[in-house]
Amino acid sequence: MKKAGNQVAGQRKPSWLKVKMPIGSSYHDVYKKLKNRNINTICVSGKCPNIGQCWEHQTATYMILGDICTRACGYCNVKTGKGAPPDGEEPAQIAGSVKEFGLKHVVITSVDRDDLDDLGAEHWEMTIRQIKKDNPEVTIEALIPDFQGKENLIEKVLNTRPEVVSHNLETVRRLTPEVRSRAQYHLSLKVIKQISDAGVRAKSGIMVGLGETDEEVYETMDDLLENGCEVMTLGQYLQPSPGNLEVKRFVTPGQFEEYERTGLEKGFKFVESAPLVRSSYHAHKHLQ
Repeated sequence: MKKAGNQVAGQRKPSWLKVKMPIGSSYHDVYKKLKNRNINTICVSGKCPNIGQCWEHQTATYMILGDICTRACGYCNVKTGKGAPPDGEEPAQIAGSVKEFGLKHVVITSVDRDDLDDLGAEHWEMTIRQIKKDNPEVTIEALIPDFQGKENLIEKVLNTRPEVVSHNLETVRRLTPEVRSRAQYHLSLKVIKQISDAGVRAKSGIMVGLGETDEEVYETMDDLLENGCEVMTLGQYLQPSPGNLEVKRFVTPGQFEEYERTGLEKGFKFVESAPLVRSSYHAHKHLQ
């Protein structure tokens, strides 16, 4: 395998990671409409670097079940604690905004809700069904948490038949205990296998720059493929706040291209691999 050409951690952020702040009218229009409906997006909560680009094209990834997560992953900037009870109006509000924006493809994700008896599965089910009812032509990607590996809860989401179901590994096997709170590498692979076995397109993603080696990235690809994953995303980890894990390396665009070539050669249907790629980047393409 080709060796990576990477900058040493601690240097300034490379030029290829610098993005313009969103200032266009479309961005502000989407922000205002989402706020008026009391709708959360991972675009804001996760400080996504593509927020300007996506919102200028009036697309967003909805985050249900509040903006407070019961887990405290080292890479994530979402608030941690115990959230409020699920908002019964949220499914209708999201379905309404999908119609308002005229979206054709929607990505739904959520915080982890380990405090709820069903871990939020019923709310997931209600939200997807409401979107489909009010927007019958819309296609959906569900980016789900691990639901603690409980197959009956994952099945609730799968039974709504989203076109794509994603569950992110986030990092390689060795770094999982440090990077992900409570999540387990083998359990996430089990979730991905259940998605694939249900006949739904399975998708997953990782961040690089957390201390993994390129060989570990390729091993992760093999693990995903062995469990039926068809779509993989790879992007550069960027430290969202001083309290989060530090960046260990900046991976060059050339190495991201190498990841993409290798992933496709190994057998993925799609590989999105570039410094600013995030889970929902070009999500509509992954239906094909």
